[in-house]
Amino acid sequence: MTAASEENDYEARLLVVDDEPNIRDLLATSLRFAGFEVFTASTGNEAIREATEHQPDLVVLDVMLPDMDGFTVTRRLRDRGEQYPILFLTAKDETQDKVAGLTVGGDDYVTKPFSLEEVVARIRAVLRRTHGGSETAVDSALVVGDLRLDEDSHEVHRGDVNIELSPTEFKLLRYLMLNAGRVVSKTQILDHVWDYDWSGEVGIVESYISYLRRKIDVVGEPMIHTKRGIGYVLRAAEGA
Repeated sequence: MTAASEENDYEARLLVVDDEPNIRDLLATSLRFAGFEVFTASTGNEAIREATEHQPDLVVLDVMLPDMDGFTVTRRLRDRGEQYPILFLTAKDETQDKVAGLTVGGDDYVTKPFSLEEVVARIRAVLRRTHGGSETAVDSALVVGDLRLDEDSHEVHRGDVNIELSPTEFKLLRYLMLNAGRVVSKTQILDHVWDYDWSGEVGIVESYISYLRRKIDVVGEPMIHTKRGIGYVLRAAEGA
């Protein structure tokens, strides 16, 4: 946990900057579910004001903004001595744009269309790189209630119980935990866990959810819930 967020038990404080309301709101909501404190802005000037006021641990910054591009925003922040990391978010996938973003002081780059899982993973990776020290161990773990998944050691614990998972089960649980509190469809799970390798065969998702439940839910109150006709959602057990 970073210093700016210690008092409120947030994983980190983020500023999300995008001029498209749907994308901005989706990102903000999803990142809050993932355990972050989130502020938002829709223009470059607003981004500079919000960043100066709230001192985020990381900025998720769209390159294409109505008043100035994200590269200009970054230069102005760096000129003011602001050193928090910046993750660029853009529809551009040109090498020269990526180089330009990193040259002005950006830390990473995600291209639209993006998956929420990728954005969260990139944010945590950048925070680990830039904050380092004793905070690394905290940032490398996903925690939902009494369930803890360590991405570095590939260990999973529920309370004091160590749970052995196969690589695919681990990847599936990681995806559910990244989206804790949010219903994800079988198709979304296929896309993010199997990378289309199963040609839309949703039966494999049902099977692995069943395997995962036998290991996770037998240890305590059920955490993996079925939303019939929609998909699955992972929630902290009551009292956890």
